[in-house]
Amino acid sequence: DEMLAWLKTLGFKTPEWTRHCKSADELVAAIDELDKIRKKFPYETDGAVIKLNSYAQRERAGFTSKAPRWAIAYKYPARQASTRVNDIFVSVGRTGAITPVAMLEPVFLAGTTVSRATLHNEDEIKRLGVKIGDWVMIEKSGEIIPKVLKVVESKRTGAEKKFRMPKKCPVCGGVISRPEGEVVVAELHGSSEHRRAR
Repeated sequence: DEMLAWLKTLGFKTPEWTRHCKSADELVAAIDELDKIRKKFPYETDGAVIKLNSYAQRERAGFTSKAPRWAIAYKYPARQASTRVNDIFVSVGRTGAITPVAMLEPVFLAGTTVSRATLHNEDEIKRLGVKIGDWVMIEKSGEIIPKVLKVVESKRTGAEKKFRMPKKCPVCGGVISRPEGEVVVAELHGSSEHRRAR
């Protein structure tokens, strides 16, 4: 914290909010305080970084092969919102993999307007029980990638429609298949046909 204060006097940009905690209770209180004020920051945050303050203690703690032992990220629960599934279409990857995607009623969440979310595969649609016209709860995984969490069944009207995977690829018109034991549905000809079709 002394280094940050010194860098600030030299004109460097430093974090606008830091706390020097001397106990676990102070640390928990600081994490709670940051959660209450972070919505007012001019940028998105999804957590707090906790570091040992003493360089000597950092040396003693050391590193793993991937990260320092003297720093850890605390992640806040992802923000959630409810919105309507206006449609479900399939996206075709370069290898011919067919991925269902929910077209959502646009909703502002964690700094951006979300209008679509991947449904991953046919099994995920069945697990969620999602239909076209359903209201769903969504969140941004890591505050970045939109994810459908669940259907809000209390908002169902009976007008919702079940989604069915297409029989033919919308890019090349080829036959779509799902090999036994696999979750990925793909066009039989694979990547070469899709490179030509695109």
